[in-house]
Order: sequence, then C-alpha cells, then structure tokens
Amino acid sequence: MTFRIRSFVSALAAAAVTLTVAMTMMSWSVRRSVGDRIERSLINEARLAAETLSHRQPATPAELDAEADALGRLVSARITFIAEDGTVTGDSQLTTEELKAAENHKDRPEVLQARREGLGVARRYSATLDIDMLYVAVSVRNETAPMISEIRLALPLTDIRDELAALRRTALVAAAAGLGTALLLAWAASLFLSGRVRTIAEAAKRYADGDFSRPARDYGADEIGTVARVLDESIRDIGRRAEELATDRARMQAILGGMAEGVLVVNTQGHVQLANRAAQRMLRLQDESEGRHYLEIIRNPDIAAQISASLGGGEEGQSLELPLPHGVIVTVRSASVRADRATGAVVVLHDITELRRADRVRRDFVANVSHELRTPLTAVRGYVEALLDGGSDAASSRRFLEIISRHTMRMERLVRDLLRLARLDAGQEPRETVACSVGALFVGVEGDLLTTLEARDVRVEHEIAADAQIVHGDPAGLHDLLRNLLENAVNYSPEGGVVTMAAHRSGRSVVITVSDQGPGIPETDLPRVFERFYRVDKARSRSDRDPGGTGLGLAIVRHLVELHGGRVTAANGRQRGAVFTVELPDGPAGGL
Repeated sequence: MTFRIRSFVSALAAAAVTLTVAMTMMSWSVRRSVGDRIERSLINEARLAAETLSHRQPATPAELDAEADALGRLVSARITFIAEDGTVTGDSQLTTEELKAAENHKDRPEVLQARREGLGVARRYSATLDIDMLYVAVSVRNETAPMISEIRLALPLTDIRDELAALRRTALVAAAAGLGTALLLAWAASLFLSGRVRTIAEAAKRYADGDFSRPARDYGADEIGTVARVLDESIRDIGRRAEELATDRARMQAILGGMAEGVLVVNTQGHVQLANRAAQRMLRLQDESEGRHYLEIIRNPDIAAQISASLGGGEEGQSLELPLPHGVIVTVRSASVRADRATGAVVVLHDITELRRADRVRRDFVANVSHELRTPLTAVRGYVEALLDGGSDAASSRRFLEIISRHTMRMERLVRDLLRLARLDAGQEPRETVACSVGALFVGVEGDLLTTLEARDVRVEHEIAADAQIVHGDPAGLHDLLRNLLENAVNYSPEGGVVTMAAHRSGRSVVITVSDQGPGIPETDLPRVFERFYRVDKARSRSDRDPGGTGLGLAIVRHLVELHGGRVTAANGRQRGAVFTVELPDGPAGGL
C-alpha cells in the first residue's frame, strides 16, 4: 500500500470516526433536548388546564368528558380527569361507556406524585393504549368540583421518536455530505502529502545513488519541510565526508601503490585491511588477500609473530632481516596502531635484495681487485729485489725487466678498465650516435688484435648479411665492445682455431654474434660471465698459458650494450665453443 493510500485511508477513517461520534452525541443531545422540551411543554399545558379547571362549576360526567375532549383537541395530547378516589371522570380518547370500564388511577405513579407534590411526571407503557407514554399529572384545586382532583396529560413517545427520526435523517444526510466533503479533502491532502514525501524519497534515492547535488525545490516551512531539510543537510554532509574519505583512500592507495616498501595493515580481529603491490610482490600474496586472516596468507612465522605482538599492544617490534623462499631478502618492522578502544598493526617491509647483492658484489670486487693487483705486484717486487741484489747477467736482467714491464702493463689495463667501468656506472662515458659500418667495425677490431691473432694462429671470419651492413650507435663504444668480445674469443680459442664474427637482422634490431671453437662455458657459469672479475674454470683456457685478461672485459661489454639500449647473452655452440650475441636496436632513436 502506497503512502498516498495509507494517508487517504487514515484521514478518511479519522473523518468517519469523528462524524460517527458527532452524530451519536448529537442524537443523544437532541433526544434529551427534545424530550425535555416536550416534557416542559406538556407540564405547562397541564398547569394551564388545571388552572382553567380550578374555576369550573360542578358538572355531570358527560359534561366533564366533553370538556376533556375539547382540551385534548387544543393541546394535541390525551386529557384525563381523575377524581379524588382515582376514578376516571373524563378522557379525551375514551367514550362515556369506555370511561365506566377504565381502571382506577389512584395508584398511578404520576398521580401519587401529583397528590404529594402538586406535579407528577412518569414515562411508562400504557396498557390501555398499548404504547409507551409520557404522563404529566397536576392537582386541580376546585372545591366546587370534587369530581376533578387531578388532570393528567399523556403524550405518546412515538411522537418523540418520530421527531427524533426526522432529525436523525437530516443528520444522516448532513453526515453523508460531510463524509463526501471529508473524502475529497482527505484525497487532496493525501495527494499533497504524498507529493512532498515523494520529493523527499526521490532526493533520498538520488543520494543513495551517489548524487549529492543540492535539490532545486524547497521542502516547505512546516514540520515535514523542517525534517526534510535537516535530513537533506545531514545526508549531504555525510556525502561530503564520504567523498573526502574516498579521496583520502584513493590518495593513500596511490601513495602506497607507488611505494617501493611493502605495507600491510591488519585490524583488531587480525584481518588484512590493506596490502599494497610491493607487499603482495614480496610476500607472494594474491589479489584477494584483503579481508582474510593474516595467518592464512603469511607463511613466515617470524613475520606472523611480529604481527601478533603488535596486535597484543606490545611495543614497536624490532627490525628483522629475513630471507624469503623465493630469493628475496626483506627487513620487517611492525608497529601497533591504537584508535579509541580498537587496536591494529602496520607492517612495513623493505626489499634489500639488491642492496645485499650490491654489498656482496662490492666485497667480491674489493677481494678481486686486491687479488688481481697482489699477483703482479708480488712478481714485480720479486724481480726488482733480484735486480737490486745484483749478480745477474745482462740476459737475465733483460728478462726480469720484460716480466716487470708485462705485469706493469697488466696493472695499467686493470686500472684503465676499472676507470672505464666507473665512468659507465656514473653515466659519464662520452658518446654519439651515428651510422656505423659493421664491416668496418669488424676489420678495425681485427686489426687491433692482429699481433695476438698471428701469435696464436687464430683466423677470423666475417659473415655479414646484406640487410645488416649498417648499425647505429657510438663508434668508439661499438669498437670497444666488439674488441673485448673478439679478444675474449681469441684468448680461449685453440691454436689454428677460427673465430666467426657475424651480423644479421632480426625485426627492428641488428644481431651481432662472436663465436669461437674453444671448450665452451659450463652451464652453471653462463649467468655470471658478465660479472666483474668472474672467470670460469681454468679448463676453458689452454692449459699451457694464462689468458691474461683483467676479468673486466665482459662486464664492460654488458655496460656498453645496455648504453646502446640493447642486450647481450652468452651461450654454447651446437658442437663446441662459446657464442656471444649482441642485439642492438636499429635506427638513430634506438641507440643512444
């Protein structure tokens, strides 16, 4: 049932009840008023008749009956004359013969009351007339007429009921007209009220849909309008607060999503309220982790213990450094959050994998540099001491000086390579991007190593595809990376071996490969060959000579290739030897 129907029915029911009560009270009031009026009128008429009879001369019974008939016609009521002994001596509705058979009236209540008080009134059923009657009896003081002691007027109550029925019919017609008017007014009022309530409901629905713009119409100045305005302002205030909360949450999620640190927020019940992308990546959490208990998704007991301690209201937890199963090293720190009577916990995770790797590389670098410098320095010191001691012939002294010179040059190359790597790491390597001939680059690096190639009897072959004649990049950088790759291949090639330098196109890139016929690289060492000072097993080199490198050549190659926006990989050939592949973006924009 709609509000309009309910309000209409309520108003109609109220009007109907009001009319019913009003009609009932009016009927009772009219009945009482009419009865009292008729009774007063009948009393006055009875007194007037008694006063008239008090001056009458003696008469015969027939004359008294005729007098009663005359008075009855005048007052429109039944007139009865009663003698001192209660005998009916005259009656306006009885004949003379009927008077003889009439009952004695001396014991009638109204007669007894009239004899005591001069006036008697009674309402009762008349056995003579077989109807309800109103009786009024008045004493007649006439000593000359002893046959009239009291005069009684009787009026049938049916007359009162007829008058009341006429009044009731009029009241019913008026009530029907009033009810119809009330029906129209109730329907109009229900339309008005339902329209206002509908306006409020439409505004509430609009607010529920998220539209908190101010309504165009006023709600009115009455109580409904006041309530509507208060609700409107309250809801709009709530909407503003909700928008602010949504904005703050979006801002917080954007901040947390852009953080490198992982953040995990747990409420009092231990359910995860928030986990940013970094925390999901570090802990290998699923997207649906929010809302679940932290013990269901966090498998590390140390992190779970820290969260439990923070939820218990403990002090700020200590920072823990934990290696996770998937190779990530994190530091974990948790703190409790208190708001009113609720508590929660915030866990911050720092991924220090790269930091620890850099620290390890630094330690290895220091150890390797120390080792690489200690060996030639020890040799130089030994031969210098031998020269200082004297006793050596010219040939021995010359040989000692040549050894010192070779080790000195090796240390110089080492220092030069270290400085080159430092410049590459700092982005200070001078560079330019031009179109370079691949063939010219191959010939240039081969010329630089011509002495080494001839000493080791290694031949270099070129295989350049027609569509890979040109590559864009820094000429000096490309020359250095190809020279290092060729030198590495020559160092590990057997005597009489062949090193192949090839170039071909793959999509939008130029791919350059340098392959040798050496022993190849163990599969376990392939991921690490581009690390600084990393050398594979000595079995890869010839057993009768040291390759003589600094251990930094391939590291420099990787930096130079990355500087050109490309990538370098190492693999083993199908039969034997190692294959180094450099993939460089083609075009000026793909280089530097």
